[in-house]
Amino acid sequence: METGTRDEPGGAEHAATPVAGDWHELPRQLLGLRRLLLALATVPVAALLGVLLGLFAGPAWVLFALLPLLVLAWGRRLLARNWRSWRYRERADDLLISRGVLWRRQTIVPYGRMQLVEVTSGPVERRFGLATVQLHTAAAATDARIPGLLPVEAERLRDRLTELGQARSAGL
Repeated sequence: METGTRDEPGGAEHAATPVAGDWHELPRQLLGLRRLLLALATVPVAALLGVLLGLFAGPAWVLFALLPLLVLAWGRRLLARNWRSWRYRERADDLLISRGVLWRRQTIVPYGRMQLVEVTSGPVERRFGLATVQLHTAAAATDARIPGLLPVEAERLRDRLTELGQARSAGL
């Protein structure tokens, strides 16, 4: 059971209170943030390329400045597909994180193996009202992260994972 549908870019958002055991998707603000960063990387390149080609190669070559804009259009679609692929699920004994479009990747982090649960939010993430949850375990290969969560959900997840991790590790 999913908390929202994402058949279209304008799909439903998260339920107000997620139910344990359901798949949780990332908020739409993360897609907006990633699209903004892509635009900030490609639009100046297109403008600079257009000016340089116009000055040194002639007006006909300015059309090659459209290539970065094509990359922008293509990248926007790829970002949407990648955003829809991210989800996580809190299960009885572990946390399952699933992501990827071409190469699907699932990470299972047992609660008893968690050593540290961090919530971070850089300046750009804060501007978009987002935070990242980073899970650290004894084995570096099983470290996992969930990017782009709403701060309230990130703190709830951190507290729940910390509580479950302490309860599971107490039995070791």
